[in-house]
Amino acid sequence: MKRIFSQFAYSDDPRQGCWWDTTVEIGQNPRLQGDVTCDVVIVGAGFTGLSAAYHLARSGASVVVLEANAVGWGASGRNGGFCCLGGGKASDATLDKRVGRTGRLEWRLAEKAAVELVDQLLTELNLDVDRHSTGETCLAHRPKDARGFERAAATVEENYGVSPEVLTDAQLGAAGMAGQFHGAMTVPIGFALNPRKFVAGLYAAATDLGVQFFDQSAVTDINEAGVSTASGRVFSDRVIVATNGYSSEDIPHWMAGRYMPTQSTVIVTRPLMPDELSAQGWTSTQMAYDSRHLLHYFRLMPDNRFLFGMRGGIFSSKTAEGRAQARVIQDFRKMFPAWAGVEIPHAWSGMVCLARDLVPFAGAVAGAPNVLAGFAYHGNGVAMGTFTGKTLAQLALGQTPALYPAAMCNPARKFPFGSLRRSIMPPVYAAYHVDDML
Repeated sequence: MKRIFSQFAYSDDPRQGCWWDTTVEIGQNPRLQGDVTCDVVIVGAGFTGLSAAYHLARSGASVVVLEANAVGWGASGRNGGFCCLGGGKASDATLDKRVGRTGRLEWRLAEKAAVELVDQLLTELNLDVDRHSTGETCLAHRPKDARGFERAAATVEENYGVSPEVLTDAQLGAAGMAGQFHGAMTVPIGFALNPRKFVAGLYAAATDLGVQFFDQSAVTDINEAGVSTASGRVFSDRVIVATNGYSSEDIPHWMAGRYMPTQSTVIVTRPLMPDELSAQGWTSTQMAYDSRHLLHYFRLMPDNRFLFGMRGGIFSSKTAEGRAQARVIQDFRKMFPAWAGVEIPHAWSGMVCLARDLVPFAGAVAGAPNVLAGFAYHGNGVAMGTFTGKTLAQLALGQTPALYPAAMCNPARKFPFGSLRRSIMPPVYAAYHVDDML
């Protein structure tokens, strides 16, 4: 596989210290050996691949899932656990220009439907995923951001049909969200969960339906007959590529230049005591993020551990990993000074995947009629990855999805500079950093 980060990014090192790994075991699967035949073979066992596998198997298809590492090893098993609106970063104005107002509202409906799909699966499969939070809260880190919340609330009402709750800075303390913030807006769609427990539940459900999983089975070739690994082949009518930020430039070759992986780093504290929570004034279990471009995201979990993450990692090495973790810890202690001395036993990182058009892609791979792909959730893959997996399952079965936004099925364009495309990220992030300070 040809990948654009160093091998360190795809090793076990970045996920060492992941809190979620201590919360649930996921069984190991054998390596693919020899030849297997099925209706659909899926490359990747994260939210997208697991959702596709479950929905395909529930419709009666025979399914094989090939994973280069282990189920949930990538971003799906190590993200922040925010099941929320998102999946894309394109503005309303951009979407209106690209697909029209109707197309934009169709995409926004898909964002909402993605959250509803996860909720439906949790109920349908009776999954305990440590669910909490009623919607998602954006906290203004500058006064001008707070002043924009009333206008933003009107946009939310138009796009999603719900009314956000807007709080002033004076009201944050009573809401249990005291801190260095200038106001808040809560959109009542979404919830927080343990992402690894969700992965484990989807995996178990798919396995019960007869899906075959193979670990340590990196795909080396995709062709008209199916896929190949170093030790076997899967013959199938359809192939679904579900590798997102852990994609490669040549599996299939069409992927080259069409995805941009970038890192996100997460820390989790020890459980906080009631007096510590009171000292900081943060007692809310709302999942939250701040209004920065290079945003922080955080939440108090049911066991009173505090999760805090940050976007913006550009380089991948042991040294870079240490710097990224140190930066996140520094920002955490600055934003929540009462907890500056609290132990932080868990820290890790994973890949977020961006697209040039700032919306996910789900559809057929050009020049390969038997291959489908889904990727680029812009850091919101819990819901949108699950939704995309179901969409790809329907397409693989020859069905027309009831909700398949034009914004999502338009061909994914390539980034400039090919394999050197990461070179555009440092100046972009530097500009974001400057703007966040203004």
